[in-house]
Amino acid sequence: MKHHEAVGDHLVASVLRARPEEPVDRVLARLAAEKPASVELVLVCEADGRLAGVVTIAQLFAAGEARLADIMQRDFPRVTQDADQEHAASLALHHAVDALPVMDKDGRALGVMPSQALLQVLRREHVEDLHVLAGIQREESQARHAIDDPPMRRVRHRLPWLLAGLAGAGVATAAMAGFETTLGAHLAVAFFVPGIVYLADAIGTQSEAVAVRGLSLTRSGIGHLLGGELRTGMAIGATLGLLLPWWLARLGRDPALGSGPLATVIQDILSLLVYLGVVRAFGL
Repeated sequence: MKHHEAVGDHLVASVLRARPEEPVDRVLARLAAEKPASVELVLVCEADGRLAGVVTIAQLFAAGEARLADIMQRDFPRVTQDADQEHAASLALHHAVDALPVMDKDGRALGVMPSQALLQVLRREHVEDLHVLAGIQREESQARHAIDDPPMRRVRHRLPWLLAGLAGAGVATAAMAGFETTLGAHLAVAFFVPGIVYLADAIGTQSEAVAVRGLSLTRSGIGHLLGGELRTGMAIGATLGLLLPWWLARLGRDPALGSGPLATVIQDILSLLVYLGVVRAFGL
């Protein structure tokens, strides 16, 4: 199961907090005097510390003579400190914001997750998804630099899914053995097997990449993703490439975990069964 990395790990507590009734000019003066570590957002808080709204730095400089209550965004996206970091990055992308206010479970402002942290999370999750899509187990903190890892550690990260693929290859071989009579009578049928397998793998890999990114960085449902891929690719490749990552996500695992090797094996077996089954059915 994917290790939970929380927003609290990226929290910047040194941020300007203000009351709704404060005028903009006073807040700008405080900003210059206090010099907080993060200036992307001004957190507008009630007397009890609960977050009432957010004012961006651009809004603050453009406001002129006004109170924060008049310009603050009450529905600005926000996260709790124990929320998953990938969810926070997805939320920021969805709402096109540069930073996110962070609250505790009671809604009191704790600080912000700044833009630099969001970019780092996006890059880290993207690299991680690419690795697991290729069948490399999810990176741990001590294995971030996989190129520099000793050979045995690399073997531990990569071998399990390759062994699963090898087992699947045995199933594919058994499937072909079931059509031995057909292949013996029509040897030319075997010439097309590499092409059939390649097409299945290529279509499925494209669909998997789209599905993994969609599940990780957007709020699109499986129906929307499935509909889009069915319109742009072959039905079998698109369906397999989307449903496998979705199924893994529903099990509480990384959406990309093992989808590449598993889907490759399934695609190969199904393609061979369909191809040879059609040949046998039509007596070619």
